[in-house]
Amino acid sequence: MYTMFKRLKVDVLIVLILAAVVLAIFFPARGGVADAFKLASSLGIALLFYLYGARLSTSEALAGLKHWRLHLLILSFTFVVFPIIGVSLKPLELFIPHGIYMGILYLTLVPSTVQSSVAFTSVAKGNVAGAIVSASASNLVGVFATPILVMLLMGQSGEFHIDASVFTDIAIQLLLPFALGQLTRRWVHTIAERGATKVVDRGSIALVVYVAFSEGMVEGIWSSVAVGHIVFLVVLSIALVAFMLWLTRFVALKLGFNEADTIAIEFCGTKKSLATGLPMAAVIFAGQPTALLILPLMIFHQVQLMMCSWLASKYARSRG
Repeated sequence: MYTMFKRLKVDVLIVLILAAVVLAIFFPARGGVADAFKLASSLGIALLFYLYGARLSTSEALAGLKHWRLHLLILSFTFVVFPIIGVSLKPLELFIPHGIYMGILYLTLVPSTVQSSVAFTSVAKGNVAGAIVSASASNLVGVFATPILVMLLMGQSGEFHIDASVFTDIAIQLLLPFALGQLTRRWVHTIAERGATKVVDRGSIALVVYVAFSEGMVEGIWSSVAVGHIVFLVVLSIALVAFMLWLTRFVALKLGFNEADTIAIEFCGTKKSLATGLPMAAVIFAGQPTALLILPLMIFHQVQLMMCSWLASKYARSRG
């Protein structure tokens, strides 16, 4: 099945997400079944971050930190520029439901991707080592930065109950498994690097989506979402990715970075991670409805992959 999707150039993750959404629409989890799926989702998230820890080479990360200007700029785009854009988009609430705007705001607060950022940088013949360290650092910093930003920018609305206890949950469910992965890396890194991470990555995301969309169906949240809202989110995502691709390149060149570094900054500084953002939403907003909250991130994820895939191919051709 995987080989067939690969031959047809179909994104398996998108297929799994769509399958989870359809399953939730027709067979939403309720009662004890919902609790069982939530537990499975939590365990899947913990396993995913364990594998993240096992896959990341400590020595490579420490060596890559020497290029601190590149990493600092990428982190600034991820955790400063994006959140500013998210806050500035608040007037959109005049045209779309408040819950969807909160989802747009949340997507601007999550870390950058790892796999696609590195893959596109490699295809475009950019600084791959810098992309690996920056994308990994973004996810590590995001474990602390995203909950803080959520508390500051989303907790004030009164819609979501978010307090300092979220850091304990993050530490137990995300940081502890990651640390264990680092400690046991010498024995399990081969498994993590050969495909286990990708399998758990996709499986845990599908579970998070199914649980969130099931809650939305049971609570009747989806009645507030029209087709026009979906179209709007697609158009907004295209505009946001295009703007960030232009801005990251413009700033990087103005600051004197070479072309290889600029490419890494473009692909790491414009991305938002579905793989990290959905699990973090499940932890940060535990016990609260997240269906509308994750919808913009899911759409943005697919749009960024398509646009960056085209740009990476264009760079590859131009750079020979």
